[in-house]
Amino acid sequence: MTNPARTDPVAIPASPPAPASSPSPTSSPPARWLPLAAAGVTVVLWASAFVSIRSAGSAYSPGALALGRLLAGALVLGVVCAVRREGLPPRAAWRGIAVSGVLWFGVYMVVLNWGEQEVDAGTAAMVVNIGPILIALLGGRLLGESLPPRLLAGMAVSFAGAVAVGLSMSGEGHASVLGVALCVLAAMAYAGGVVAQKPVLAHASALQATTFGCLIGAVACLPFAGQLIGEAGDAPLSATLNMLYLGVFPTALAFTTWAYALARTTAGRMGATTYAVPALVVLMAWLTLDEVPALLTLAGGALCLTGVALSRSGRRGRPGEAAPAR
Repeated sequence: MTNPARTDPVAIPASPPAPASSPSPTSSPPARWLPLAAAGVTVVLWASAFVSIRSAGSAYSPGALALGRLLAGALVLGVVCAVRREGLPPRAAWRGIAVSGVLWFGVYMVVLNWGEQEVDAGTAAMVVNIGPILIALLGGRLLGESLPPRLLAGMAVSFAGAVAVGLSMSGEGHASVLGVALCVLAAMAYAGGVVAQKPVLAHASALQATTFGCLIGAVACLPFAGQLIGEAGDAPLSATLNMLYLGVFPTALAFTTWAYALARTTAGRMGATTYAVPALVVLMAWLTLDEVPALLTLAGGALCLTGVALSRSGRRGRPGEAAPAR
């Protein structure tokens, strides 16, 4: 006999799934414009570094300047990492961080400072600017990156502009075989460091890659600690402040924004972006040092910017192709 008070359970229908929220007009673009803005911050700060190196380099030797710059950068980055609780990079990232730290943060900074004492600024600019070409070639060979015609054409135009800027700055300068060799070594270290860093960014954040790469570079430059201590006592305050500026902004900030942008594009395309640096250096020297550029210098700077625009043009990635923010 059934209990009249008992009723069969009534199945409660599951509520329909909430419709997927459509992205707001202000939330979708960041994947597009943030990497470009980060790359812009990098090239502006790297261009400003040339003005500061002129002051700091007159009081500090190449190794001491590199070590002081890296120590300042590592200190700032370490504090930021501690505040953000970033922690150590995963094991898979350490090999690339070590290679990029030694090559790019260590060897590149020392030999470039040294090379610029042996050759004039124009020759150094021309030789070091083979770096983006090496990055594209190494990226294609080691990372399997494509080399689209627009990228190659843009790099050719930008390199021609860098040569024009270099020639216009080399009139009264000097060059030596040692200086040219050092600038070539700097370009090779720069290219190797960038290509080594690219796979790191699949495992570690841009801040982690930059912090520990900078720290490894500083450790590699520790043999110059005696020079740094001795020269710091005799250096004018302006030179020391410029060295600290190099560590905080063109190193700590600019290398982090570089890594952020590099994680979201190819090494070859990021390398081509740095061809904007010579044009910005010309403009900054004009505005801050009253160095009026020659017509050839202006034409070369315009070619550099044109080549960068050409190398970054072409098919845009679909919205889902951007790497997730780190």
